[in-house]
Amino acid sequence: MKKYYSEFIGTFIMMFCGTGAMVIDETTNGSVTHVGVAITWGLIIMSLIYTLGETSGAHFNPAVTIAFTVNKNFPIKEVVPYLSSQFLGAISGSLLLKYLFPTSIFLGASVPSGSHMQSFILEIVLSFLLMLVILKVAKGSKEQGLFAGIAIGSVVLLEAMFAGPICGASMNPVRSLTPALVSGHLSQVYIYIVGPPIGMLLAVAFNKLLQ
Repeated sequence: MKKYYSEFIGTFIMMFCGTGAMVIDETTNGSVTHVGVAITWGLIIMSLIYTLGETSGAHFNPAVTIAFTVNKNFPIKEVVPYLSSQFLGAISGSLLLKYLFPTSIFLGASVPSGSHMQSFILEIVLSFLLMLVILKVAKGSKEQGLFAGIAIGSVVLLEAMFAGPICGASMNPVRSLTPALVSGHLSQVYIYIVGPPIGMLLAVAFNKLLQ
């Protein structure tokens, strides 16, 4: 059960800090800034990988779990418990932020600034890059190597920095789903539920060409 507890608390902390930075930026008229939000996402992911990577692999992302499973280095019997733990952690984080900041409109939900197709394609490409990095520095349920957290956290920060203003740079279905559910902004959430798994599965396929 400690793996599931790890995925629950890790996803909760990720949502509380990452979307929390977005909520605070929204409710304080930009005091955190876009750069600050991007840095927050990168740093919290990096910190959680070093804190919980040895316990659960620090997925905190259903698309990552599914991609590892398809890549055959994560047991299929663990998929449903992992995804359940991630969802419960994420929804808990979003509900707490709703309680703390009831005036927030979006609660950190991913919202396209342009067309839905533009954001959909961006999410696929961003998720492809993220998973390709993950595949090279981590394996299944164990964080691998001293620099895994730095590499993964850095690519999250990079992608949030340049693509966040356009598509939200979610790369994570549950990260976008739960604030959308709690805030009631569901019209665009399919982009972030479908796009990241496609991108990450393409990364798994491409990675096989490199082996």
